[in-house]
Amino acid sequence: MTALSNLEEDFILKAIEESKRLDGRQPYDYRRTKIEFGVERGCCMVHMGDTRILAQVSCEVVEPKENRPNEGQLFVNLELSPMASTTFEAGRLSDYGIELNRLLERTVKDSRAVDVESLCIVAGEKVWKIRLDVHVLNHDGNILDSACIAALAALSHFRRPDVTVIGESVTIHSPQDRDPVPLNVHHIPVCVTFAFYHKGKRLLVDPTEKEEKVMEGTMVVGMNVHRELCTMQVTGSMLILKEQIIRCCQIGVVKVSELTELIKQALEKDKTARAEGKKFGFAESHPKKSITSKVIPEQTLDTSDVEDEVSRIMETAELPEQVSSKLEIKKPGLGQIGDGLTNSWLDDGDADEAEEEENGNSKEEDEMEGAIGSEDEDEEEEEEEEEKKMIVTKPKAKDKRKGKSKAYVSDSEEEETFTLDNADLDVIQGTKSQKLSEELDLTAALKKPSDKTKSRGNTRAKGGKKKWKKEQNIKDRP
Repeated sequence: MTALSNLEEDFILKAIEESKRLDGRQPYDYRRTKIEFGVERGCCMVHMGDTRILAQVSCEVVEPKENRPNEGQLFVNLELSPMASTTFEAGRLSDYGIELNRLLERTVKDSRAVDVESLCIVAGEKVWKIRLDVHVLNHDGNILDSACIAALAALSHFRRPDVTVIGESVTIHSPQDRDPVPLNVHHIPVCVTFAFYHKGKRLLVDPTEKEEKVMEGTMVVGMNVHRELCTMQVTGSMLILKEQIIRCCQIGVVKVSELTELIKQALEKDKTARAEGKKFGFAESHPKKSITSKVIPEQTLDTSDVEDEVSRIMETAELPEQVSSKLEIKKPGLGQIGDGLTNSWLDDGDADEAEEEENGNSKEEDEMEGAIGSEDEDEEEEEEEEEKKMIVTKPKAKDKRKGKSKAYVSDSEEEETFTLDNADLDVIQGTKSQKLSEELDLTAALKKPSDKTKSRGNTRAKGGKKKWKKEQNIKDRP
């Protein structure tokens, strides 16, 4: 964040002088603090306002130090990345980072919060080395208090693998073989940071980044719930009286109790969520690859209404009619199966054959009816074609040699030629008074069947199997 202007500094100092803060808190109030745990043991994230700290605990087997052969090792590392603030450099710690790392190490390690003797596997040969890495994800003031809460919560949440020593053989069991073992945490020391203003007359708890830029000095008090002072450090260019130190320690006892209770509640909540298979913390976005619960909770059902309904139906229902399945002899040599039963005398093969025969008979009848209908249709089509072939024409001039008119009629497959006179044409057309045109085409007249032909066609269609044959009479045909 960029440096504050003179107006901003004056505004913040004037608000603090009136016991007011930019975010509306009281001088001794902490910002809203939230503790979350990850999927793996020993992973913890702390949100204190906009300040975010991530702590991760890991372990490995190493050789102990020569001067402490029966004690394990605890290593604390604090990293300030440029992602948290533009004032931090990548790759190395500034003076401010080194100060924070040293204070955190004194609070966690030098206060003997973790029992390092319980980390010994084989004296002088193998011990556990616990590594605590604290990463600052976002800087908005009071990094030390947030990092201390995250470090102690992660150490309390961590589980190391179980170890079995038989003679010179050392076996490290996987989490699937044996449950991991928690670390022995004797107490939970928490740091409380106080910021001083107006020559030590005003002090604030949990200062933000803007408040840190205008403060005159700080005082860090590390304590536990037993009122044991673990560490203390004063920085800045101001003098602090004995009464101010005592007042800060009294305020620190109250704040340490609140923060310790917050850590215990978060650990208990995580333990319950893991036991019940629920999602917890920032691990809610990580789906589980396997089903961890195979127990279906019991559910109680009220069946009193159903039982009453069943008993009422049984009392009011009528008994069904008794059907006898025994054979009755109607007369000598005749047997009958009981009513309502199926005939089981025939085998399945016989029943299938009977069904096939019935289906075959029905198919044959349908084919015969279709064949008869098709024959009738073919005969009608042939008759219509023969009638279409008959064409009658009038001669253009009289034949001088024979003195008769000629016309050509084709009414057979051999296309025979007949000679007709005018009298024959009048008989065919049914009138003598009508004048004949030069060419007379009777094709259209022959296409329309007569009433007699229609009645005969209807009679043939109704008869089904009767055959009908049309007779054509042509008068005076030579």
